Amino acid sequence: MEQLKPLDIFSKKRVSYIKEKPKAKVLIDYREKNSLVPSELIHLGLEVELQELKVGDYLVNNVAIERKTVSDFLSSMLNKRILRQLEELQQYEQRLLIIEGIEEKELYSEKNNESSGINPNSIRGFLLSISLKHKVPIIFSKNAEDTAKFIKLIAEKKEIESSLNVTKKSLNSSEQMQFILEGFPGIGPKTAKKLLGEFKTLSSIFNSSVEEQQKSIGKKAVVFRLISQEYKEK
Repeated sequence: MEQLKPLDIFSKKRVSYIKEKPKAKVLIDYREKNSLVPSELIHLGLEVELQELKVGDYLVNNVAIERKTVSDFLSSMLNKRILRQLEELQQYEQRLLIIEGIEEKELYSEKNNESSGINPNSIRGFLLSISLKHKVPIIFSKNAEDTAKFIKLIAEKKEIESSLNVTKKSLNSSEQMQFILEGFPGIGPKTAKKLLGEFKTLSSIFNSSVEEQQKSIGKKAVVFRLISQEYKEK
């Protein structure tokens, strides 16, 4: 409900009223609390609320926003995590991917792609896939302040009723097994599928010898030594 704010004009006896516009509200996933964006939004005069969002990092004016720094975008591209997130965004008619930090770090470079280990054309192709196949518009922002300004513009559009009736995509048992294997360093989707195709179960993989694992995936098998190592708290 809009609040009325008293305003004296020239005389104490004559009191007028103006309408005070309520602040636009932005719902933010609690995992974004370490980002600078929430504080920038507050600085811009928006009301923010941290909670667990099932889909996306920000929800404002019924627009679901996934925010990624350049480094996070590249790593999520490699481990395929972003594909699941893009799929979940489809539950919103209005959705957006913000790739933040292009002022500080290049997304790709023709001269040097050693930092990410990804061919520039692969990144271009993936960006096209996000826009054309997944139908998710992409915004490139310079930094956290720039990201907040984009979100503020969305918040100031004519308000639309927001819906939180969304769910995380449920993985079937095979996808869960693959997801567990991809949690090991150096094990991507292709390697995970190869292991599962040959050993059939996670227990068979973890109980097999290093020699058997190496026959399947070569030197990458060394990562499974972690299974038998003792955890040491620092």
